[in-house]
Amino acid sequence: MAVGMRRPITHAGTLIRGLVVAAITLGFTCVAPHLAAAQEVPGTPPSAIEAQGFVAEPDLFTRLALLVDRNLSKGDVSNGHYIDLGTMMPDAGGVGVGTGYRRWYGGDTALVHGSVAVSQRGYKAAQARFELPSLAHSRLGLGAQFRWQDFAPIDYFGAGPATSTAARSEYRLQSKSVVGVATLRPMRWMDVTAQIGWLKPSVMVSSGASRRNIAPTGVAFAGDPVFAGPDAPTFVPAEVSITIDGRDFPSHPTRGVLLRGAAAQYDDRDTGAFTFKRYESEAAGFLPIGGGRVVLAVHGWAVATETDPGQTVPFYLQPSLGGANTIRGYSDYRFTDRNMVVVNAEARIAMMTHLDFALFADAGNVAADRRDLNFDKQSYGAGLRLHTRRITFARFDAARGDEGWRFVFRLTDPLDLSRLSRRAAVAPFVP
Repeated sequence: MAVGMRRPITHAGTLIRGLVVAAITLGFTCVAPHLAAAQEVPGTPPSAIEAQGFVAEPDLFTRLALLVDRNLSKGDVSNGHYIDLGTMMPDAGGVGVGTGYRRWYGGDTALVHGSVAVSQRGYKAAQARFELPSLAHSRLGLGAQFRWQDFAPIDYFGAGPATSTAARSEYRLQSKSVVGVATLRPMRWMDVTAQIGWLKPSVMVSSGASRRNIAPTGVAFAGDPVFAGPDAPTFVPAEVSITIDGRDFPSHPTRGVLLRGAAAQYDDRDTGAFTFKRYESEAAGFLPIGGGRVVLAVHGWAVATETDPGQTVPFYLQPSLGGANTIRGYSDYRFTDRNMVVVNAEARIAMMTHLDFALFADAGNVAADRRDLNFDKQSYGAGLRLHTRRITFARFDAARGDEGWRFVFRLTDPLDLSRLSRRAAVAPFVP
């Protein structure tokens, strides 16, 4: 488990098996009895659930929270057209605008959904999916998704923890992916998911939104194996994961625990040179204090990759560190290598009913060898969270690391882990 890690990661398979055993044990012994208490009780007024805060809230804040809750908190429940405000991935810019359409059929047993989005920096994405989420008395879910995306510019500084900001380069990545997913729910708080897909990335020179005086990655790192051939290979990614989720609200967690383990293989179908395995372990805990006026949050995440002799992990699929979702005192994709570990600690204080003040600290690193992982990259800071009782819809963070201060604005909670619901293999690696 990544949280509290003191010793280097010595074997990814052992790491995953240990997480799975711990997750199952914790789920049966302590998580399950508390899940009911962590869920919203139908008919309970919001004032009985939300912390009231230390300062009286202006009516404008309350109205804004109610408006957001009515229009943005329903997820896949509602039918029809909708507008989605959010970011597609780190480095896409603070704000993204999307529109989509969803429709339930057969008494809410089948979902058809499609959407398109463009970000503040010109990142573009479109997706279409079909899901049967409640088969076998809601114990089994099946689905399929197609996704197209065009992201540019994406930063790359080279591999390893000792890279310099002067080595910044940028590239453009287009990709198409198709994936089929099956999810088994032996308990309502446990998901066992298997998926297999097809992923076709294309690495190109960044254009349009390209920043001045930044070298193309293909020029700055011309010797990288990715640029040895005419184009990136086609991958067949397959993944199995287990998740135990006892959080009350994933997009604004105030209590509960999360445990997750995943093992994946990316099979290079063209040359075999970029075939690799990826292992992940993750844990998060949220403890309310003083009637929910203070919430202590701790999160840890470790990612390891393995290859056979003669194979390598392409740089755009290597784990990365830095930015709004990992270590906030560094820029997005600041550090990249074959292995990564990060921990986050945060104290959220309810200043008003729908406004929190947060103090946080982040630490982690990347390494080519798991035995070299440590927590030498660090940042700390403070921020504000605007939220309903179910979602965080805006956050402002000021964080300091070794490379100075960074200011972050996002429309999501820092620990709203999008990878838990992701239904497509994505490139580049998204923290």
